[in-house]
Amino acid sequence: MNKSSGYFITGTDTEVGKTLVSGALILKLREQGKKVLGFKPVVAGTYQSNDGQLLNEDLETLRLALGLTPGQFSLCPYVLDTPAAPHLVAHSKGIRLELDALMREYSEIQKQSEWIVVEGAGGFLTPLNDQEDLGDFAEQIDLPMILVVGMKLGCINHALLSMEAFKTRDLKVAGWIANALSPEMHLLTENIETLRSKINAPFLGLIPQLPPAIKKPDNSPYCIEALSFAAQHIQLPNE
Repeated sequence: MNKSSGYFITGTDTEVGKTLVSGALILKLREQGKKVLGFKPVVAGTYQSNDGQLLNEDLETLRLALGLTPGQFSLCPYVLDTPAAPHLVAHSKGIRLELDALMREYSEIQKQSEWIVVEGAGGFLTPLNDQEDLGDFAEQIDLPMILVVGMKLGCINHALLSMEAFKTRDLKVAGWIANALSPEMHLLTENIETLRSKINAPFLGLIPQLPPAIKKPDNSPYCIEALSFAAQHIQLPNE
C-alpha cells in the first residue's frame, strides 16, 4: 500500500468530540487547497432523514466538511443501525467485522485523495472481532495519531493510557486536542497543564464548549458553523 498523508483521529472515550475534530481538520486541510477525503472504519447507529435515507450522524458530518451531499460517496465499510459496541452489534446480526475489509475500502479512498482524515470509533482499542481491534487498523494504515481528550474527570488517566498504547504499537503521535465537554469542569486549566507536562506530543488547542446556537442536535450531524468554530480553536500539526 502506498503511504498516505493524513491523520488518524482517536479519543479517550466515546462521545469526546472525535467527529467534531475530524470535520474541523478536514475544513482546515481544504482551506490549504488539499485534496482530502474522510474515512471511518465502522459506525454504529443510524437515523432516518426527511427523504427516508438511513444515515449516520458521524459520516454525514464528514460529508458536510468535505462538501458532499448526504449519503454521497462511501466513507465507511460497516454501517450498523444499533448504537452500541460495533463488534457486539455485528455479532448479533451475524456479521464479522474484518480488518481486511477495512483495508480494501481504505485503499479505494487512498486512490482518490491526497490526504485522508480517519476517524476511529469509540476509543483506540475498540474491538472489531475476537482477535482484531482498531489499534491493529491504525498500525496497518500507519498515519500519525491525533488524540482527542474529552475534558472531564478521569481524562488524565485515559489520555496517558492512550499514549502508552500508541507507544506500544510504535505509532507516531502528531498531537492532541482538548475538547471542553462542560463549562463547569473543575480545574480545567490545571488539567490541561498537567497533560501538557506529561504528553510528549504537540498540544494542538482547546475547543471551548460549543455555543448553544450551534450545538449538535440528537440524531443529526454537526452543522458547518460548529465545525468552523472548532477549526478556529485548533491548529494542524506543524502549522
